[in-house]
Amino acid sequence: SVYASGMAAKLRSQWDRDEGLGQNHNAVKFQGQDFEWLRAQCLQSSSLFEDSLFPCVASSLGFNELGPRSSKTQGVRWKRPPEICTRPQFIMDGATRTDICQGALGDCWLLAAIASLTLNDNLLHRVVPHGQDFGGQYAGIFHFQFWQYGEWVEVVIDDRLPVKDGKLLFVHSAEGGEFWSALLEKAYAKLNGCYEALSGGSTSEGFEDFTGGVTEMFELRKAPSDLYSIISRAVERGSLLGCSIDITGSHDMEAVTFKKLVKGHAYSLTGVDEVVYRGNKTKLVRIRNPWGEIEWTGAWSDNSREWEGVDRSVRGRLQNCSEDGEFWMSFSDFLLEFTRLEICNLTADALEATQQKKWSSVVYQGEWRSGSTAGGCRNFPATFWINPQFKVALQHPDTAGQSDCSFLVALMQKDRRKKRKEGEDMETIGFAIYEARIHLPHSIFPLLSLDFFLTHGSSARSELFINLREVSSRFQLPAGEYIIVPSTFEPKKEGDFVLRVFSEKPANYDSKTQNLFLHFSRSLSIFPYLSLSLSRSLSLSLSLSLSLSDTDKDLKTDGFGPDSCRTMINLMDSHSTSSLSLSSSSLFLSLQTIFRQFDLDKSGTMSSYEMRMALEAAGFKLTNHLFQLIILRYTEADLAVDFDNFVTCLVRLETMFKTFKTLDTDADGVIQLNFFQV
Repeated sequence: SVYASGMAAKLRSQWDRDEGLGQNHNAVKFQGQDFEWLRAQCLQSSSLFEDSLFPCVASSLGFNELGPRSSKTQGVRWKRPPEICTRPQFIMDGATRTDICQGALGDCWLLAAIASLTLNDNLLHRVVPHGQDFGGQYAGIFHFQFWQYGEWVEVVIDDRLPVKDGKLLFVHSAEGGEFWSALLEKAYAKLNGCYEALSGGSTSEGFEDFTGGVTEMFELRKAPSDLYSIISRAVERGSLLGCSIDITGSHDMEAVTFKKLVKGHAYSLTGVDEVVYRGNKTKLVRIRNPWGEIEWTGAWSDNSREWEGVDRSVRGRLQNCSEDGEFWMSFSDFLLEFTRLEICNLTADALEATQQKKWSSVVYQGEWRSGSTAGGCRNFPATFWINPQFKVALQHPDTAGQSDCSFLVALMQKDRRKKRKEGEDMETIGFAIYEARIHLPHSIFPLLSLDFFLTHGSSARSELFINLREVSSRFQLPAGEYIIVPSTFEPKKEGDFVLRVFSEKPANYDSKTQNLFLHFSRSLSIFPYLSLSLSRSLSLSLSLSLSLSDTDKDLKTDGFGPDSCRTMINLMDSHSTSSLSLSSSSLFLSLQTIFRQFDLDKSGTMSSYEMRMALEAAGFKLTNHLFQLIILRYTEADLAVDFDNFVTCLVRLETMFKTFKTLDTDADGVIQLNFFQV
């Protein structure tokens, strides 16, 4: 079945992850392309690699502003570096920030992130593997690695780059003969579907895809008093930093201020220093514009008078008068001129051995599906409870004698750039955190019910619901068990997501709930109307055909067809007689009563949300994944469950529960099956 094959694929995937696949040293091969094998094939045949999975065609450039009819793409040709200059270099004299100059693509956010990457060779070569050049092993093929939603992915490309009027159309080095940055941009474009998919974004997105780290944002108008110290420590431990100036309208986009700062543009913060000026210590920050030009002209800019007032050796170390897009400014001016700062904290695996490993982390994969797990935010109380839920137990306070534990939650929606061609973009997302109040067994799922959310407020939540790829916030809460509920702002918005939780001290994360399908501790008589000993109550024969009376026309049904009847008999015929004993139709009447009770809108069908409440009231604790399968199997095109599907579903679930309880002889919620029992 589709379910079985899907589960087999998930198990294989999990086994691969357990063996280390997806870590930086053993990246997943994007689209199945193996760099070493492909290069060997090209070298053996003395041919240059041509990537059929990202061909040199208009659709690889874009779909709108870079679409086939755009003036920006008219006359574009694809050329390899040896066709562009006589002595191309991959990296020349080390990768530097001046290797990254923006072209005709609005991806300054990405280039600011790449510029920060050049400050740390260890991080750079996790993304840009060693051993690539235009020398003896050159075969027109290169590879790069990116972090994507919890795992590292290796992307292979050919080196044909878009050229217009003899120049690279997109990112290029200042000297023109160095190509690592242009090839890196192409690999990232392939990963996201096309070049235009990279237009517009937040620097934090690039930071995280280059490091697997987690980003915190600071509004500089509300900057904490120790922000300079925070920045200094971040620079020391190799964190990546970006900054920008908000725009107030579309007319402001890339508008240049009086002192030559660009609004709505992503800069990288590449250094900090403190100098003695006129007898006082002055805090400085170093900023880089990925355009490679247009620099700040205020105090401490390249040619400002302030440099004359500092020690000559300090001036020689810091001052650079070239038009390279990089400049110094005072920290006080930085707070006044810029609006937002983004700091990407590195996770333990990206830190060097000599650095303190601060973060303990866990990654949860999840999804929102209309009708089953896309419940929307707290503004929609009737459906909020069906969102995925994740448990974390905070056990170690930050300091002895106190109860508060620090942790950071980051919710990231997946693959949204790829959907731009289809007219879709980022959903508006956020999350809420609830104190569990009572200890919750690992295997209960969903963990908290509708009634809980109707009567309890959140302990913490994301500051905003916003249409960014990731929403993250740092919290301090007393030690205890908490449930994190990620959601889109509105119900029925579909998408996949990654939830990451970071703590400076170890926390107990409950990932087991993601793998259990059913919670089997319920009483079989929990249903308010019947014991669900269906084989004793329901009377059917092989040719069962139940019809509703004229008084039951409020219940919509297609009738119990042969498939429904066969399913019920196969599941409940314990004596292999091809029939079920009949004593009365009381159960059938009871099921009608239940159906009517949870058909809250009296539509004659049960919506997926009403179905979930009915199953919850019956004591069926199902994972979101299993409930999604139920919705796929038992609903009509409008995601509504009619009466015959409702009955069939309950019969199947009840039989599954009873069978499991029979096999679970030690009542520990776990069974082992041999091949023939499966």
